[in-house]
Amino acid sequence: AATQKKEAKAAGGAGKDASNAASASTEQMFVRNVIELHDKYLAYVGDCFSNDSLFHRALKEAFEVFCNKGVAGSTSAELLATFCDNLLKKGSSEKLSDDAVEETLEKVVRLLAYISDKDLFAEFYRKKLSRRLLFDKSANDDHERSILTKLKQQCGAQFTSKMEGMVTDLQLARDNHRPAFEKWMSEDEDKRRPKVDFQVTVLTTGFWPTYKFMELALPKEMVECVETFKDFYEAHFVHRKLTWIYALGMCHVKAAFTAKPIELQISTFQAACLLLFNETDSLTFEEVKERLNLPNEDVIRSLHSLSCAKYKILTKIPEGKTIDAGDVFSFNAKFTDRLRRIKVPLPPVDEKKKTVEDVDKDRRYAIDAAIVRTMKSRKVLPHQQLVLEVVQQLNRMFKPDFKMIKKRIEDLIARDYLERDKDDANVFKYLA
Repeated sequence: AATQKKEAKAAGGAGKDASNAASASTEQMFVRNVIELHDKYLAYVGDCFSNDSLFHRALKEAFEVFCNKGVAGSTSAELLATFCDNLLKKGSSEKLSDDAVEETLEKVVRLLAYISDKDLFAEFYRKKLSRRLLFDKSANDDHERSILTKLKQQCGAQFTSKMEGMVTDLQLARDNHRPAFEKWMSEDEDKRRPKVDFQVTVLTTGFWPTYKFMELALPKEMVECVETFKDFYEAHFVHRKLTWIYALGMCHVKAAFTAKPIELQISTFQAACLLLFNETDSLTFEEVKERLNLPNEDVIRSLHSLSCAKYKILTKIPEGKTIDAGDVFSFNAKFTDRLRRIKVPLPPVDEKKKTVEDVDKDRRYAIDAAIVRTMKSRKVLPHQQLVLEVVQQLNRMFKPDFKMIKKRIEDLIARDYLERDKDDANVFKYLA
């Protein structure tokens, strides 16, 4: 299967307010201070104690204690992933040379060794990597590959396989798919080339974070683009299914305001919303929702960004900072700005909760697999021995909760993978 993104030229994401920026800066400073602290004590162990293994163990144990404590409502795994994101994206607050970036990445990966929730770091890092790649925010491809190599050495090939797949997908799109698509269209310009310029990035489903599929009712200008690419893809790749993830799309739309035309950099949802007003002067909230065929929260986010935020591309009656079912919207022809190109951000969405839920779900699968793998090879095991072996297998990625293991054992018994011994309820047997 493959996943799609419409035009990826404009950077996505919403701007943060001053307090969020200050908080992010504090988090960056915290990770930087931890790195410096580690450097300091590592130097002590090397210079003063001749790299004695006893002192190395003491340093490891000390850092494991505080690196696995929450900091201001965030885990160290999340803070490290955010620190890397800031280091690797364009416009980073960390103004460092290439060598300094490499050295810092090396130190971050070294700190990761002390963190027990490595799978949580991997998921946060993967989601931030996806935004850097899809919205062209990555500052340097070499640094992206370099940290993946370091993580692979530290945590194993399985840890980075999905991330490496993501980087490869983007390289394939840039070097293969886009040139091939352009060549295919140029072979019959009149029939194949749509009126709108567009780019498509093909993503391999298994590598990327899970994106919610929504059946957006596309404007006719975009339908033509989608149909054209489908014809190309089906002609070149057999037995592959395309799923279009419109939520990741970005558009450049030229808006004809009274004062002057302005180019808007907006999401596909925002563009679909604005293009409705080419056909009519005003629409109610319910009419917009019905025509776009989107869930309530996505329509509210799009309309809020276009009528209640910094750039009021649409006027709203009654005026206000919230979107209600009875609101009426119309195109604001009087809108103007000193710039000829503006980016209209969507309100930010807190993805932390979903990321943690995704990791919890993956952990359940990992525990199930470890239990079945252990029982398949051992056939019969007492409860305590089984739990110890499962913990030992999973310790590299996360510290499994004993209650969770017990719960997964009960679930596997219910699904006929295991059974309790008839004479001793604390002994489990594997069912082939």
